[in-house]
Amino acid sequence: MRIDGTKKSFREAYEDSLKFAAGLKHLGVKKGDRVAMLLNNSMEFVIAYFGVIYLGAEVVPFNTFLGIEEVAYIMNDCRAKIFITSRDFNPIIKDMNVNRIPALQDVVIIGVDDLPISHMKFSDVFKEEYVEPEQISDNDTAAIIYTSGTTGHPKGAMLSHRNLIANVESATSAIKVTKRDRFILFLPMFHAFSFTVNVLCPIYMQCYIRIFKSVQPFTPIIKALFLDRITIFAAIPQVFNVLSMKKIPPVFMWLIKIRVCISGAAPLAGEVLRRFEKKFKLPLLEGYGLSEASPVVSVNLLNAERKPGSVGPAIPGVYVRIAGDDGGDLKCGEIGEICVRGENIMKGYFNMPEETAEVIKDGWLHTGDIGRLDEDGYIYIVDRKKDLIIVNGMNLYPREAEEVLYRHNAVEEAAVVGKKDISHGEVPVGVIRLKEGKSVTEAELKKFCRAHLASFKVPHKFEFWPELPKNGTGKILKMDIRRILNER
Repeated sequence: MRIDGTKKSFREAYEDSLKFAAGLKHLGVKKGDRVAMLLNNSMEFVIAYFGVIYLGAEVVPFNTFLGIEEVAYIMNDCRAKIFITSRDFNPIIKDMNVNRIPALQDVVIIGVDDLPISHMKFSDVFKEEYVEPEQISDNDTAAIIYTSGTTGHPKGAMLSHRNLIANVESATSAIKVTKRDRFILFLPMFHAFSFTVNVLCPIYMQCYIRIFKSVQPFTPIIKALFLDRITIFAAIPQVFNVLSMKKIPPVFMWLIKIRVCISGAAPLAGEVLRRFEKKFKLPLLEGYGLSEASPVVSVNLLNAERKPGSVGPAIPGVYVRIAGDDGGDLKCGEIGEICVRGENIMKGYFNMPEETAEVIKDGWLHTGDIGRLDEDGYIYIVDRKKDLIIVNGMNLYPREAEEVLYRHNAVEEAAVVGKKDISHGEVPVGVIRLKEGKSVTEAELKKFCRAHLASFKVPHKFEFWPELPKNGTGKILKMDIRRILNER
């Protein structure tokens, strides 16, 4: 593993994790306790994660874009005993009132001395002594991943050791990872897709990992692709969109060793996929998953047919069916809710038995995503259930309109959401971020959409925004867009 000037072998990282575990044990951490981590990408993140796991405790990684109220809520919800963070989050640290978090016993901080709260240095946690590994069962919780909280407070998806290992084994099998592969990580480690694909998978297979603290600036990442001889490049759609339009020197194409690119965490527009593959002559495999599934559910296969618009078949050991409104199975090609089953499915939501029962029924995880299966078992995502727009009783899936908008040469990003309307119930509104130096009118976009869509699917109105709200992994937050439009 390498980050900036620091390079560690797996043996060195393992030994550091054991020393960190010994220190945590001195702080009173034991099996079943929860340790919260608010950290950017770093070697410390990896060492702390596995140190916690070694003791049989549970890791709670925080979204680094959260505010103080959200951080405090999650710490209280999971009853975190230890909070590990760094000086990167000084505004949150300085505003933290530890008295509001009764279960919290110690705060561990990287690189900070003068702070108004009692804390200890990260480097002081390490102890030079052997600690016996805790006896852990497959079903013990390893990590609690809090969902983004698109409705109400975030929920903590409890992932067991077996959930994570099963998902890693299936994912590495699906993309045929070998010890010779070399990964690059610049997406935030707190995200389930990023950590499973770019940390757990390569560690499991003993592959090289090049770690960057952030996606910005992007130029060093580009250089690392050939300097570090990266072979597997996993990113989010926005990265592939930018690369597909970026001017790349011809020599770069000759130097890179990438054998496969993987897109996850958000829907990949078909136009972006076509543009990227045409430019780089590299396979771009779109996958699908969610935190509750550890997270990978499916991915297009490297040496098999890749069907346009599909996120591929389920990975080995994972099963998918399409359920109708009554919960029964739908026929091939029919649209309904995607349900997933396998050893990767979470134990449930932390301390939320009713919410768990709503989404896990007879062992099947009801994802809230709408899609269909073809005769070969390939999954097609139509949209999120909650993003469905009903116009005069007709179902409009926004992704269909968005796919068309991404084909317009002036559109950089697009989101179609439902706006409340007295006459129609809801009307679709397109919110657009234009490419730099490009322009288009609302009338032109409507005409463009009418050429490809039924009239009721064409957005009634378009707005042009300089930026679209996104979460930490670049996924466009339609909930925020809907709220802004409807509050007007």
